[in-house]
Amino acid sequence: MTDLARTPPRGLRTRLLVTVLVLGVVCVAAVALPVPSPLQMRDWSQSVGIAAPLLFLLGHTVATVAPVPRTVFTLAAGLLFGPVLGVALSLVATVLSAVLAFGLVRRLARGLVLPHLDHKVLRAVNARLRRRGWLAVASLRLIPAVPFSVLNYCSALSSIRFPHYLAGTVGVLPGTVAVVVLGDALTGTTSPGLLAVSLTGAAIGMIGLIAEARSPASVTRAKVAP
Repeated sequence: MTDLARTPPRGLRTRLLVTVLVLGVVCVAAVALPVPSPLQMRDWSQSVGIAAPLLFLLGHTVATVAPVPRTVFTLAAGLLFGPVLGVALSLVATVLSAVLAFGLVRRLARGLVLPHLDHKVLRAVNARLRRRGWLAVASLRLIPAVPFSVLNYCSALSSIRFPHYLAGTVGVLPGTVAVVVLGDALTGTTSPGLLAVSLTGAAIGMIGLIAEARSPASVTRAKVAP
């Protein structure tokens, strides 16, 4: 085995070094700096006034157009704003982000990306989206393992109609309620009733997911629109 095979590429070594340094700084900061409690974070967001929810709405919308995990913002919404405002902010930001991502990919990237994709895989995805419409999108939204942004991009690349895609965003509702209530629970002020609502929403999501999974879509008749 040569020295070249034994030694990692210079770029890789640099990235590893930077990652280790960043993690080290984060660990030191977490130990040395005071970390506010959940209740202190809630008090801070309330003291700022209307600026806090507006900035959160803007940040959530813009960041999740990119492949940034939506769960981080959903949890923060419950922690900072409570269950009612937290759910409202999360849902509005999610819809806006979904619309932006769909529009950008369909208008700017669809013609460039489609020729380079595996059309067999794309036909399989397109078949379900075209045949099930909004129900297909909603059912995929119920699956935590399906990234929010990736589904936005795939839908934009498919031939699903925008109204059906938008209607399918309702699938985020059970998971959003559950995670927002979980974030609110970190403050220790959540009522048992809200926790029950959260669990009910998660159960409804699972039932819908199972029902949709038992109705496979046909792939052979699906055609990807140019």
